[in-house]
Amino acid sequence: MTVYLVRHARAGSRGRWKGDDALRPLSKVGRVQADGIVDELVKEPIDLILSSPYVRCVETVAPLARRLQVDVETADALAEGARLSQALRLFEKVQDRDVVLCTHGDVMQDVLDHFGRHGVKLRDHRMEKGSIWVFETEGDKVRRARYVPPPKT
Repeated sequence: MTVYLVRHARAGSRGRWKGDDALRPLSKVGRVQADGIVDELVKEPIDLILSSPYVRCVETVAPLARRLQVDVETADALAEGARLSQALRLFEKVQDRDVVLCTHGDVMQDVLDHFGRHGVKLRDHRMEKGSIWVFETEGDKVRRARYVPPPKT
């Protein structure tokens, strides 16, 4: 099975956004990246898409969900500032399926650090906005991980 850990695509400027940061949407470049993620994952047998409840995360995976005719479900364990223990519990709960998890840089960094410390070979910890880490799992173990850079814009 495969877990696709997606960092949300580019969003509008945090500094210029006047409202609740959880409501900050994707930028024009981010919407192009979200469409590129569809191209990357549309042929995979994904049957579950979970996202941080933040708008920019939901908007990142919404085009893929539409194309696959799968609902986007939100999970607080993927929200910005979520604890590693929450993210890992969610990861373990879904790792027996082909699933997309869309999250933020801080959560992704924590997950990568965790798997790196536990024997998963990671060439680096790259995680640009709109990028994907592909974790291949067998049973309850992550066997391999590879990095997919963000779509060209």
